[in-house]
Amino acid sequence: MTGLAALKEEDRRLKRFGIGGGLFGGAGTVAFLALQALVATGIAALALVLPVWASALIIFGVLLVIAGALALMGKKQVAQATPPTPERAIDSVKADVAEIKEKAHR
Repeated sequence: MTGLAALKEEDRRLKRFGIGGGLFGGAGTVAFLALQALVATGIAALALVLPVWASALIIFGVLLVIAGALALMGKKQVAQATPPTPERAIDSVKADVAEIKEKAHR
């Protein structure tokens, strides 16, 4: 395969990656819209026994509690992960300093 043919094949492959990424983005958007429809369905179902404004307020409250719980769980995970210490870099610098000191004493 010549260099030009390889470049054209690479271009085709990258184009497929781009199209695939765009399709994943579209799928995420449609899934988000489906969740919104599910929320509207929940409000409509509650509206059969309550006023619409009360149904919407209840669903809003439930979603807010879920969002708060997810935010707290995410904050806990981030707090446990930070600050990352670069152990290998620290060990490498210590080894470098020791080697420099050893060579300086010679």
